[in-house]
Amino acid sequence: MTNIITALVRRQLKFPANIWLVSLLLTIGLTTGWQRTEAATPQQLSQATTPQNAPADLKNLLTQVDSAASRGDVRGVLQFYSPNFTHGDGLNLQTLEKSLTSLWQRYPKLQYSTKLLSSKPEANGIIAETETKITGLPSGNTNKLALNATIKSRQRIEGGKIVRQDILSERTLLTSGSKPPQIDFKLPQQVQVGQKYNFDAIVQEPLGDDFLLGTALEEPIKPDKFLNPTPVDLQLLTSGGLFKVGQAPSTPGSQWVSAVILRGNGMTMVTQRLQVVKK
Repeated sequence: MTNIITALVRRQLKFPANIWLVSLLLTIGLTTGWQRTEAATPQQLSQATTPQNAPADLKNLLTQVDSAASRGDVRGVLQFYSPNFTHGDGLNLQTLEKSLTSLWQRYPKLQYSTKLLSSKPEANGIIAETETKITGLPSGNTNKLALNATIKSRQRIEGGKIVRQDILSERTLLTSGSKPPQIDFKLPQQVQVGQKYNFDAIVQEPLGDDFLLGTALEEPIKPDKFLNPTPVDLQLLTSGGLFKVGQAPSTPGSQWVSAVILRGNGMTMVTQRLQVVKK
């Protein structure tokens, strides 16, 4: 009987490709302010190692950049990236432009809130770490689709241009429908190469008579994933969530680990970055 029900309710969907772009989207909040700040107050910047003693101009500019990013001005953002820009996920300036353009077409009304965690001089540049929170609704929001994400990132800035960007941690929550499932998602931030790990996505509220469909997905982070959707199968869940054991690859890098859970009146997708490091 279970096999028959599974066959009836199994459905295939594609992960919204643009969700993978959130890690790029969230880190642009530093870009436009650095050139002016570095030129105006180099001595202050060289001393700024904590948010408390960072220059007031830098803090103000971060606020201004949050506003600019919320307008979705791709060209205005990219002018503050170096032509030789590199990203820890394998992106360059050209793929970054395509990714941001695609994302902002889908999510034209995004709200940013960036917090400076630290900044310090290094050689002929500046290393800055930030935490950005983002919320957004797409246009034509007939499915009540909502996005919430938090990301920590590290940027290297030289001559007012971002030359290198790395994601330290990220988590994205995408929900749709009138009552998306409330999920407790448990996953370590970091594992060693070849290590086994547990990750759970537990539905918090009672299911009643609802069927619960879901799937878990582990993917290496590659540039092509930022533009190409990933097809997945949703399976009938016989328990109140997903309970999986994963195994890290044999080489260091980053992976996206995602859980999708669907019930009659809503869907929730959670994606978190998992860092795979050497022993």
